[in-house]
Amino acid sequence: MGSRIDYDALRAQAVETGHDEAVTVNVRALIDKILARYAREWSTLRELIQNAADAAATRVVIKIETAPSIRVPSPQTDDPSTRLKHVLQHHTIAKWIVENNGQKFRPEDWVRLKEIASGNPDETKIGAFGVGFYSVFAIAENPFVTSGSEALEFYWKGDALFTRRFQHGFFQSTDTTFLLPMRDSRCAVPRGEELFKLCQFLASSMAFVGLESIELCVDEWTILRLRKSVPGPVNIDIPTDINRKTSNGLMRISKVTQEAVQLEAEWIAALQWSTGSRSGRSIDAALEPAKKKLTSFISKGLKSLSQSNEKPTQDGQPISPSEDLTQVFSQKTFFHINKGAIETSVGRNLSTEFERTRKKAPPKTTTVSYLSQSYDERAASSAAKATIASKLFESVTPTKTGNIFIGFETSQTTGLGAQLSMPSLVPTVEREQIDLTSNHINTWNIELLRAAGILARVSWSSAMANSRREQSRLASMAQKKAFTATELEEIVPAVNYLYEIFNWKSTTPRGDVGDYIEKAFWSCSPDFEILSSRGIVPYKSVRVAPVDLSFVEELPVIPEPLLKAGLVKSLRAGGDLAEAQTEDIVWILENSGRTRNPSELQRLLAYIAGRARANNITKAEIRSILNVAVATDEEEGSSQLIALSQINNYVDPNKIPPDMPLPPSTIPFKYTKTLSKFDTDALGFQELQILDWVRWLVENRDQSAQMPSKYNIEKNPTFSSNVLKVLSKHWSSLNAESKASMTHLLENRTIIPTKMGMKIPSDAYFSSVKLFDDLPVIQDLPNVKEPVLAALGVRKTLEIGVVLERLMGSSYAMDRPGSKWSHVDLIKYLVGVWTDVPERDRQRLKNTPICPSEATSGDPGEQKFRVSELYEPIDPLRRLGLQTLQWPGTYLPESREGKLLRSLGLRDAPSYSELINIIATAGRFKNTSLRDHGIRYLIENHQSKGYNASGTADITTAFLPIHGSADKLATPSDCFTNERVGLFGFDLLEKHLHQYAPQLGVQSDPPMERCVRRLLRKAPQSKRHARETFAYLTSRLGVMANDQVNTLASARIVPIATNEYAAEGKGTRLRYATPRMCFLGDGGDFKNVFDFVDFGPEANMFLLRCGSKQEPSAHDIAHMLTQRPAKFLDELHATKYMDILVQVAKAWDTLNKDKSLIEAMKQAPFLLASKDITPDGTNSQEDDEEGVEKIWQLAKASDIIIIGDDIINYQLFKSHVLAAPQLDETLEDFYIHLGAPRLGSLIEERQKFGEFTPDQSPALKLQSIIHERARLYLHQTPKASIRHDAKWVEKSLTVQGVRSIVVRTSLKGTDIKHTQSRTATLHREGSNKWVIYVTSNYEIWDVSQVLSNLLLVRSKPGDAMMLESILRSDLRSLQRKGLNIDKILRQKEREAKIAQEMHQQQLEQEVRARLEREEQQLEREGQMPSVQKTKDAMPGDFPGSSPAKGHDVEDNQESQGFLTDTLKKWGFDFGRKPLPEPPNGEHQVNGNRPVRSDDDFKDVGRRDFGPEARRPPEQQPPRDMPTTSKPPMKPMTPQQLNSELQQAIRSCRPQTSSSFKSQPSVHKVEEMHVTCDAKPGMNLVHAGDMANLRVFLDEDYLTSSNTTGQKFMTANREGLGYFASILNDCSTIYNVPTESVHIFSDVDSDTVAFNRANSLFFNYRHFRDNHLEAMRQGSKEGPTSD
Repeated sequence: MGSRIDYDALRAQAVETGHDEAVTVNVRALIDKILARYAREWSTLRELIQNAADAAATRVVIKIETAPSIRVPSPQTDDPSTRLKHVLQHHTIAKWIVENNGQKFRPEDWVRLKEIASGNPDETKIGAFGVGFYSVFAIAENPFVTSGSEALEFYWKGDALFTRRFQHGFFQSTDTTFLLPMRDSRCAVPRGEELFKLCQFLASSMAFVGLESIELCVDEWTILRLRKSVPGPVNIDIPTDINRKTSNGLMRISKVTQEAVQLEAEWIAALQWSTGSRSGRSIDAALEPAKKKLTSFISKGLKSLSQSNEKPTQDGQPISPSEDLTQVFSQKTFFHINKGAIETSVGRNLSTEFERTRKKAPPKTTTVSYLSQSYDERAASSAAKATIASKLFESVTPTKTGNIFIGFETSQTTGLGAQLSMPSLVPTVEREQIDLTSNHINTWNIELLRAAGILARVSWSSAMANSRREQSRLASMAQKKAFTATELEEIVPAVNYLYEIFNWKSTTPRGDVGDYIEKAFWSCSPDFEILSSRGIVPYKSVRVAPVDLSFVEELPVIPEPLLKAGLVKSLRAGGDLAEAQTEDIVWILENSGRTRNPSELQRLLAYIAGRARANNITKAEIRSILNVAVATDEEEGSSQLIALSQINNYVDPNKIPPDMPLPPSTIPFKYTKTLSKFDTDALGFQELQILDWVRWLVENRDQSAQMPSKYNIEKNPTFSSNVLKVLSKHWSSLNAESKASMTHLLENRTIIPTKMGMKIPSDAYFSSVKLFDDLPVIQDLPNVKEPVLAALGVRKTLEIGVVLERLMGSSYAMDRPGSKWSHVDLIKYLVGVWTDVPERDRQRLKNTPICPSEATSGDPGEQKFRVSELYEPIDPLRRLGLQTLQWPGTYLPESREGKLLRSLGLRDAPSYSELINIIATAGRFKNTSLRDHGIRYLIENHQSKGYNASGTADITTAFLPIHGSADKLATPSDCFTNERVGLFGFDLLEKHLHQYAPQLGVQSDPPMERCVRRLLRKAPQSKRHARETFAYLTSRLGVMANDQVNTLASARIVPIATNEYAAEGKGTRLRYATPRMCFLGDGGDFKNVFDFVDFGPEANMFLLRCGSKQEPSAHDIAHMLTQRPAKFLDELHATKYMDILVQVAKAWDTLNKDKSLIEAMKQAPFLLASKDITPDGTNSQEDDEEGVEKIWQLAKASDIIIIGDDIINYQLFKSHVLAAPQLDETLEDFYIHLGAPRLGSLIEERQKFGEFTPDQSPALKLQSIIHERARLYLHQTPKASIRHDAKWVEKSLTVQGVRSIVVRTSLKGTDIKHTQSRTATLHREGSNKWVIYVTSNYEIWDVSQVLSNLLLVRSKPGDAMMLESILRSDLRSLQRKGLNIDKILRQKEREAKIAQEMHQQQLEQEVRARLEREEQQLEREGQMPSVQKTKDAMPGDFPGSSPAKGHDVEDNQESQGFLTDTLKKWGFDFGRKPLPEPPNGEHQVNGNRPVRSDDDFKDVGRRDFGPEARRPPEQQPPRDMPTTSKPPMKPMTPQQLNSELQQAIRSCRPQTSSSFKSQPSVHKVEEMHVTCDAKPGMNLVHAGDMANLRVFLDEDYLTSSNTTGQKFMTANREGLGYFASILNDCSTIYNVPTESVHIFSDVDSDTVAFNRANSLFFNYRHFRDNHLEAMRQGSKEGPTSD
């Protein structure tokens, strides 16, 4: 630890011996920088007017004294206008004089005037920064001030500013005057637009300040005079629903008053005069020095004076030079100011911070003012037509958006059409914007903005109250109780104007200012009233009417003229003002207490229809309106209620006349006449159909309450005639169903007027029926169409019963001799009137027996038949023995009579079933003639009579002759034409009928399902029978379904001879097998195991289709193996049996899908296994021992073990286990899948180690060789076969030496044990740590065996031999054997080297460029230091720090330097440690990696161990490896040093976790790794942040001291601040990212700092105990400790 420095003594010596020097300030530069903040025009006048207002002045006079032009002489005239023109055009400004009649300067005012940054201490005044007055230096070089009897002059000495204050005796004035001689006397006098802007500024200055007048003079002319008059204030009631407090409670509005203000302007014509030429210097040239100093006064205000032509200021026309510029004009404007008195309640912290920043306490009370024009005030102000006045007052009364005033106008807008004044608002220094960035100040300003929002809300409520009073006044004058459209029309313009004022807009330059004001405006009260069609009501009850809603006049809606008002748009956009919804209309209709009149009902329906057309109303909404809408229908002096909930229909006047009676569910036509079809559909109204209308007329004909008697359709012939006319007119438009329903409705109603009274339609006749005189013929139906009456049932013919009774009956014929008709006469009569015979009569004719047959004709009392019971009288039908019609003469089927008879049912042929019965009956009774005639008739008329449409499958009557059997008959489905069907026992159709088989419905072959059934019932009885049967089935494979194939495949239908087949199978005993279990061919080796058959190529195709195979599959073999393993083994013997097992094993993926087969295989003893048996029964451990016999036998998988790579244990237990064949991995996997265990899983080992050898160097050397060669060994091994890779070996595998190793091995489930000594064994220690224990005389083979088992998933004997070769051979030998040593060992080294070189080059370039820049900078400043011979202290380090231990300062001065030594203390090490020289006997491969020779491995195998030791020694270098002292570090170039530094800095990163734990550790630094030598154990948690640095605390410290992180941060705030400042400085110096630097504090460790994963941690406790006191006493450097 270095010596401590006594800073107190050092400081005392400096006080005693040092000399004083004053801190100097360049005042001119300071003022120029202050002026740079004043970017707005007229800044100087603004400050001077504000000072006047603060001094309670009522009048301000601004004078511009000019200097004559040296080029243009003054005119020799007394005309003031001419002289004024000359002054404005050619004179320049000599000085500005600003006078006010405020209070005289007090002594303290004179003092503050000459002190920069000494603001007004009065908390009620605006000034705070004390720099506003200095804006006068933008105009004047030497300002001069007089007040009362005192004066003060400013003057410069170089860059220093001085003042002279004195008492004068010239005059005693009550005014205060500021004399500002122009810095540049060439500035022209303002005129035209610039003069007008100046006047606008002066007008706006009158808005809120207490001045009563301002005058602007140029020489002796008064250009502008402004006068303001304000009567006494009036109190405004604050609504009780408004919360007067701001959201944070800092401010409260105690009261609000309103002042009505009249502002009068008086100006001369020169204000609007301009000319094209002038003598003065342009403002750009005149103010060039001021521009360079960033001043702004007049630079904007007078900029346009440099233009040669001025734009006119009013009405587009400048005043001509001949006009009088001294002519006086005047105009007044009116507005009001609402002033809110604010009470403040500021906490101590905010008050302290406010006073620190503003140099004065926050005011206890303040004001916020709201300036605006009412509608009447603007109208009064706009009465005069002088447009210049309106432009002059633009800045006072805004038309779009106002500004915030802090005494004077700022650039910050308010967001509404009003000005807001907040004198206590804290601005930025230049007073152009609001300070919302400074801590605490922004809290004050935001609360003041919120107070302004509340005041705006009070102003709104006051304005709406005035509108409500106006509303009441207008209603009272009109003597109306309710608010009507007339009063609404008068009040709307004023409200519309108010809405535009409160149309909130985005504010500039800061948008959040408007947000604070607007949010306070809306949040201070939930109630907000606006004007609606029902007057002024809360906005929540007001709706926007997108269309006419006058049918619900009770609903308050926004008047149409106000829909485009800004406030309304804003409310709608924000969702606060919604359009009228369906529920609003429903509520009014349901709760208004009145019905709608006819006009309102029409508008209601039109509203619904309109919304439906726009597709913005649902059916449910429409129904909800109709359910509550009730209207009164007034017509012809009577009225009735119309409940739209009961309306379902509307009437089409083109179909039903509107004057006809309508059902109550139909709305009158007058309400729907303007609606379209789409509209009525949307309303849910359906057109009243004629059928429904007529039905209502019929059903309500006798109900006098709904239907007067004149509308009775069955009693009033006239009304019935009118209804029939309507029906007749639209009959053709009715569909068939409607016509049928109409007919059914009216056919039994007395609705037809006849000459014999009202009749039902079927009892009435057309006038054309004249056969009898006493018939009821229709009358009084002139416009009713005949088809309509006919459809209803009015008859054109006599009823058939009358005809039969009167013309064919006996009584009628007896009365009239010769009048009796025969059936022939009746048919001929009906032919003439058939089209008019109703269907009912036709049915009666069909069902009445009226015709005799040929067989019964002429008999007394001849039998009559229905026409449908007889056949046409033709010979083919007569030969069939059928009843034919008796008809005289030749019967012509196509005559009119024949067609009529056919329509009555006369038959031209028997049905198919009847004909079949005729043929079958004839066959049974041996009537071959009739049978053959019937079959011939069937064949000849098969198509013409429609027999082809009849299905033969349903014929159960046998009628077809069978070949070979004269007496047997069969149905079409039971006989066939293919002669081979006899194989299955089916009948064959008579051969001469084969050609007519399609007409007879006979198939060539029986259906396949029938063949299958018969085959299953009786299998082939011989090989020949089987060959023919299977060949026939092959021919029909195309029609064989899959389910049939599957059925046959599993059916035992294949005959197999138990011996050999005889020629015909005679004398051979047969057994039957399924096709699926048969194989085709001779069978070969499997012929006695599987069933092999051969029925010829054609028959075999059928068997193949049914699942037979050419040879057994692996699945078949596996299945058979489980069933008959012994037979398999007997037939095939062991060798072929083994081949079969391999074949099955290779098909495991397929077999595994059959779970039942797998289970059978696991249980079946079909696997081959062997056991070695010695003659004496003892165990043999040698494979070639004489007399050892290998016995093969079949066993289950669970009884067999897999040897695998465990050859050693197998040799021990081979006579006690059944071993699986060791042919290939596939067979072993097959055994394993079926449940065979590995031998290793049955072996239990117990290892016993001797004591650890004291000399572990041979074990370490072997460990090094294993780590090195593992990569070579695993390089060509597939990844899937690797259990642990080379990286895992280096990380998790160690080698340790022991004196002896004894392993006792036992077989599970037995008492058999073997004990043996080994030279190497493997032992697991921990979850992922493995140790190879070796004896002093270990064998590389033993090591290879245990290592290969560890590295590979499945080790083979060859793998251990390969590893043994790699471990035993040197690299050169391995290279000669073909291993690509260079590729393996150099690949990653090359990649790392390239990446490192590229990174190194980049870092060197960056550092070189930076060093060059720093050197150039030092050379320019003349501060390039000479090379020091001793080490400098690190900037920011603690003095007295000693050099790093272990290094000589002088020796390391060139190579390391102070940067490296310092960073080493932080945990970084940049030393380049050279690689150790290779030991003797080693070779170099690739120039940098040692390779051991063969002798090394010989030593490894034979080395003797030293004395015994109970525990292994610590890992140490092997004895035979030389340990040399650390060579001196090579010198580093500056580029290398900086490269290492930059690399270390880039590696730094932040600690992101909130806590962490780490164990203490010590590393040996290898090569160039940038890491700490030591890392302490830590248990740290995050406590807080200090100066952007994270602070962590030891958890033990928190527990022991019973504290929290927050308490620690608060108690050590000062010390942590000092410490963080030092660390931030160091981070800046070395470009270390600040976020990677952290502070920690522990209890009592010696750790000053540590590096954890490239995150730097520094101990605050060390700093506090050793350096904090010195820092408090004024020094940033204190003594340091070790």
